[in-house]
Amino acid sequence: MEGLISAQLNPIHTYSTQESFVFSPTFSLRIKTIGFGNKFKAMRNLKSYTSINASVQPLEASKEDQFNKALPSKEVLELWRNADAVCFDVDSTVCLDEGIDELAEFCGAGKAVAEWTARAMSGSIPFEDALAARLSLFNPSIAQVQDFLEKRPPRISRGIDELVKKMKARNTDVYLISGGFRQMINPVASILGIPVDHIFANQLLFGSAGEFLGFDTDEPTSRSGGKAIAVQQIRKANGYKSLVMIGDGATDLEARKPGGADLFICYAGVQLRETVAAKADWLVFNFKDLIDSLE
Repeated sequence: MEGLISAQLNPIHTYSTQESFVFSPTFSLRIKTIGFGNKFKAMRNLKSYTSINASVQPLEASKEDQFNKALPSKEVLELWRNADAVCFDVDSTVCLDEGIDELAEFCGAGKAVAEWTARAMSGSIPFEDALAARLSLFNPSIAQVQDFLEKRPPRISRGIDELVKKMKARNTDVYLISGGFRQMINPVASILGIPVDHIFANQLLFGSAGEFLGFDTDEPTSRSGGKAIAVQQIRKANGYKSLVMIGDGATDLEARKPGGADLFICYAGVQLRETVAAKADWLVFNFKDLIDSLE
């Protein structure tokens, strides 16, 4: 095999599913050959966007605990309103779906992969092990990824576009930090107007014939604790005095640590993960609460 190839994305036009037709960018793939380096480590061993209301999962935690988490303290509100930067998880937060689950379903392995995703998000298994195991169940080719991107545009959570605009208006920097893949997150960032260099995510690797090889293990988000490392890097590089992490999973919660996020907001508008929500500073079920709190 002559080398590895990574996928780069070029914009193509699609239309909105709403009443009027509009153009918004989604992406096609351009193949570029790259050298081996040490990026072949993982896996050797083993048209439009629509803002949609998320369905909230049944709540099983005590009503009293939920009520307390849903009412932020004055300290939490102050940190939120004065944050220099906000980092968003992507799957089941900015987007309604888990990207790897959707890709797996598209490739015919949805159920088995979704079971692994649930384990990974609960924190019961190291993230890197779960990621490798899920990908090994369907080994997506570059052609399949391209076909998926063209036929399954991202489904954006209601209110996230307005929230991002409001944060930008307040001169708050916005980042996307995900255990998902850049090939699938770049279109989301484009929709929301988030710069590519504000994306921290994983990278699928392909062979010279387009066959799946694995993922780049040099990315911090490819392993447990990786989001925390990414947040620490962001904070240090930019000298932010305060930073907030918003997400739904255990890997998002990990970002709240010294030198990382000062505040963790659990977004449960798609999935309520009780063990994560119990440790959050603030529990929200829609982005409108966050928007209104900035008024």
